[in-house]
Amino acid sequence: MNVDKKNLSIQILSIIGFILTIKLAIIYYVANYVQYALSSFCSINSFIDCDGAARTSVSQFLGIPLAYWGMFFYITIFFLTIVNKLKKYKFLHFLEVFKNPNSYIVVIGSIAFLCSMILGGISLFGIKKLCILCFITYFIDLAIALIAIEGGIKEYFLSFKTTFIDFIDGIKKYPKTFVTLLISVIVFLTYSGITYSFIPHIQKSKEIRKYYNMKVNPYKVSGNVLGNENGSVVIELYSDFVCPMCYVNNIMIHKAAKEYSNIKVVHHNYPFDTICNPYITAMMHPNACFMARASIAAEKQGNYWGMGSLLFERQPKNDEEVMKLAEEINLDMDKFLKDYNSTETFNKLDNEIQYAYEELGIDATPTMYVNGEQYVGIKPYATLKEILEKHGAKK
Repeated sequence: MNVDKKNLSIQILSIIGFILTIKLAIIYYVANYVQYALSSFCSINSFIDCDGAARTSVSQFLGIPLAYWGMFFYITIFFLTIVNKLKKYKFLHFLEVFKNPNSYIVVIGSIAFLCSMILGGISLFGIKKLCILCFITYFIDLAIALIAIEGGIKEYFLSFKTTFIDFIDGIKKYPKTFVTLLISVIVFLTYSGITYSFIPHIQKSKEIRKYYNMKVNPYKVSGNVLGNENGSVVIELYSDFVCPMCYVNNIMIHKAAKEYSNIKVVHHNYPFDTICNPYITAMMHPNACFMARASIAAEKQGNYWGMGSLLFERQPKNDEEVMKLAEEINLDMDKFLKDYNSTETFNKLDNEIQYAYEELGIDATPTMYVNGEQYVGIKPYATLKEILEKHGAKK
């Protein structure tokens, strides 16, 4: 293949790769920042799931989304295919340091493919999510490297030697420029890796995961009152005992109740369980309905929050396991069983669900109202504190 055809082939592949990484960047943004967005076309099931892969922490490197790294790679490859033409312009004379661009394409393409295979392994065996578009770009990287190779294995490894020699020569010729660029890159990547400025959702995820990994709630209380019964900052909390993020939110709300002197937390049930919730079309959190009834029955004996924390932590699967939790917190078992199955308990749960949906329009948990202002979804603890302090919470 002559040089022109080879460059044209590499240019076409780099353009295709660039377009794919733009699409991946859009998927990344929508998956992480658009709350009610529909699934992308390449999210087919729990395994073939571009959106799921985009939401994991491995979808970035040094604080920058992998899709952006991919864009930079394909722009660099395209640049190397035209650098010999650009050298002809006097104001671009410094491009003379790119003596053997074809060798650089081989090296960069090979490194990109190696990184791609590592990412592929993490995808298949680590997060267990397959991103189809990502795998297509992996093979585009390999194709670019293979097309750029001139000759056999010997010439392939010679490309690495040539690239290294040219790199050293370039540093010697423009040492100040190299040092300036190197420092700029190090500062930029250090900043992005530490501050998470380009991936704030990863920082949020790490903060939330700290609470999610807690097996028990270290701030839990007993009784029906969480916080100050006469608190001026009232949190009306709607949650579901099977919802993982509600579990995290429950811990953080308990922590806030200990940290602030004038907040009062009132819990309301909104289970995403079709057994008791007629407003949802699919079963999302099985067992949430009988857990809600257990919390209401415990409330009648003055220990709503004691039961609530145990429900979040233990996730009982049936009535028998619920009874064991009631015994554990020393409830009157005869009364608990009666209240657990009473018409009054069922009616209270029905009324909570109906009010939440028809009057408030709640369709997600956790949802909370702080002095009447709505906040949907889980928040990092620092954000929760900002919300509470905005409404007058005092430490």
